[in-house]
Amino acid sequence: MSTSIDDSSAAQGSVPRHVAIIMDGNNRWAKKRFMPGVAGHKAGVDAVRAVVETSAKAGVEVLTLFAFSSENWRRPEQEVSALMQLFIAALQREVKKLHKNNIRLKIMGDLSAFSEKIQGLVAESEAMTQSNDGMTLVVAANYGGQWDIAQAARRMAEEVKAGRMQPEDITEHSLHQYTWLSEFPAPDLMIRTGGEQRISNFMLWQTAYAEFYFSDVLWPDFKEEEYKKALDVFASRTRRFGRTDDQLKEAKNGD
Repeated sequence: MSTSIDDSSAAQGSVPRHVAIIMDGNNRWAKKRFMPGVAGHKAGVDAVRAVVETSAKAGVEVLTLFAFSSENWRRPEQEVSALMQLFIAALQREVKKLHKNNIRLKIMGDLSAFSEKIQGLVAESEAMTQSNDGMTLVVAANYGGQWDIAQAARRMAEEVKAGRMQPEDITEHSLHQYTWLSEFPAPDLMIRTGGEQRISNFMLWQTAYAEFYFSDVLWPDFKEEEYKKALDVFASRTRRFGRTDDQLKEAKNGD
C-alpha cells in the first residue's frame, strides 16, 4: 500500500519510478514562429510521444503529464476549443498505439466539465488499456492540486458523517488514500519545461518529496535528449527523506 511519503521509492543512482511533467511553452514556441497557439499544442504531441517512448524504455513505471489544468478554462475560448479537439483526436489516434505497446492509460481530474463525447472516449480508452501491465501513462485533464486535496477531504467528511470513520482516523496516511493516484508511488521526479519555476497547482500533495527539474526548453522541443538530461540529473541526486547522510550510509551498509 502506498504512503503519503514513499521513502522506499527510487534511490540515488536509479531510474525514477514515477515522473510527473508540466508541459509548458507550447504557445511561446508557436509565437516565436509567428504561428497560432494551437500549432504549438499540436507540435507538443510529438514531444509527448518521445517522452512516453523514452520513459517506457528507461523502466519508468508511471508517467504523469499535466495536459489541461482547472485554471486553463480561463484561456481564450478559441484556444480552449482547439485544445478539446486535440484531446479528442489524441484519444482516437494514440490510445491504440499505447495499447499495442502494453501501456495503461488513466485520465486524472474532474471529467464532469467535459463534453459527453470526451467522457465517453475517456471511458473507452481506459477500458481498452486497463489490463496492460507495462508503464502507466496518466494524463491530468481539468485537474488541480488544491481540488484533489479538497475532494479527498470531502469524501472523508462523508465517511465520518456516515459513521464509517472517526475524526481521529484522519491522518496523512488515510487522507492520501482518498487522493488521485494513491495506488501508485508518489512522483520521484517533477519536470517543468519552458523556463518557469513553479508547480502551478499540480499534484501539491503527491510531490512533497519529489526532486524538481526546471528546463528552459519549450515543450515541443523537449524530446529524448532533453528528457535524458533530466533523468541523469535525478540519478545524481541523493534523496534523504529527512535523514542525514550518515543515516543513509548506515542503511546502505545494512543492506
